[in-house]
Amino acid sequence: MQFKLRQLQAFKAVAETGSITKAAEMLGISQPAVSRLISDFSASMDLELFQRRRGILEPTSDSRHLLTEVRRILAGLDHLEDLRRDLKERTGGHMRIACLPGFATSHLPQILARFLKERPGVTVALEPDRPERILEWIIGEQYDCGITDDFAGHPATESIDLFVRSACILPKGHPLAHKPVITPRDLAEEKLIHTRRDSGFYRRLSRAFAEYETEMNSLVEVRQFTSACLMVREGIGASVVSALDAEGFRDSGIIIKPFEPKIHHRLSILFPSAVSVPRVVRDFMDVFVDSLAPVLASPPPKQ
Repeated sequence: MQFKLRQLQAFKAVAETGSITKAAEMLGISQPAVSRLISDFSASMDLELFQRRRGILEPTSDSRHLLTEVRRILAGLDHLEDLRRDLKERTGGHMRIACLPGFATSHLPQILARFLKERPGVTVALEPDRPERILEWIIGEQYDCGITDDFAGHPATESIDLFVRSACILPKGHPLAHKPVITPRDLAEEKLIHTRRDSGFYRRLSRAFAEYETEMNSLVEVRQFTSACLMVREGIGASVVSALDAEGFRDSGIIIKPFEPKIHHRLSILFPSAVSVPRVVRDFMDVFVDSLAPVLASPPPKQ
């Protein structure tokens, strides 16, 4: 069975108007063209489509059932055209984003909310997990992009590295609040809340203390900078964290100071290299990177 889209449109127009003339006006084509489309469609379906009553073309019993399906098909095509336009204009689509747990509860939701307000046709799946799991998902093409840290590289991915400044955070009213810059020596007697010992950030922090010939007075080891910020806010110790996370707690009363020597938190945005990443995902990642501009540092020299 062969039929064309224009035949379906002509059939629907005649069924709804009861007239070849009105259908032709609705479709913007000639009356003979509508008549030919209806005749060809009737032949391809091997059905009588209309009967004339009181000068009006009315669908037959069989074609009334057919009309329901034709309307559904045309509505689906209209939806497909809307989707095509949304994708072309980047106002529609679906984004699958994996991220570190800290990003799922701070910074990323606000950026994502603003992005979605301007693109009501876009939907999102946001999944937080540990770096190893995020890499598995990207390699397996289960997610469009992943936000992780200290990524070592993988041939099945492409990545963008970002370097976030660090900051020292202190409880409200801390004696070091007057100092313009905090160094490891200033923290020699402080109880420290720091990231897990197997993290790249901890290794960089540990080297900084070693450069100043100062030992770290470890109190609590955490996986997320957010946890460290919450504990400092409660007054149980000091910490050195990503400046991005520190800024998120500025209004909570903690003291934020520059930390020397300069160390960074290396973020990586991952994409699967074997598939084309949706343009709307690329657009969002551009917005995300721009949002980090106030806390980004220049890449450190390669060692």
